[in-house]
Amino acid sequence: MGAGTALPSASAAPSSILFVCGMNAIRSPMAECLARQIVPGKVYLASAGVKRGERDPFVDAVLAEEGLSLAERQPKELEELGDGYFDLVVTLTPLAHHTVLERMRGFSVDVEYWPMPDPTLVRGTREQILDAYRDVRERLKRRIAERFGRE
Repeated sequence: MGAGTALPSASAAPSSILFVCGMNAIRSPMAECLARQIVPGKVYLASAGVKRGERDPFVDAVLAEEGLSLAERQPKELEELGDGYFDLVVTLTPLAHHTVLERMRGFSVDVEYWPMPDPTLVRGTREQILDAYRDVRERLKRRIAERFGRE
């Protein structure tokens, strides 16, 4: 089970990817939505949280800037998904990483840790807060393209 942060080549694309963060409200749903635009082929994509949070309107706003939408999607908890049905689990927070490593022990699942900042920690004007969410969006977009994008 790989737990490092190495970036295998895009040609090593898995057939199913799960993105996990703390509450499936910001980072993991954003990653899932962006991956649907970037990852080539018919890769099954999903996201979940260690716990189920509430949908975040700032996520909707920064995805809309890219012409993307979560539509009617609601946050999901990791417990709702079956263990071991993903080739790769990408964790985006320390809690998610440790939880996934524990839950996936014994399963043939690769785990990659892509630490992402928490935009909810930013205070200020609406624009400053949106900038923090945009930063996460751009980091995710870049990381997904580097790891899974077409060569």
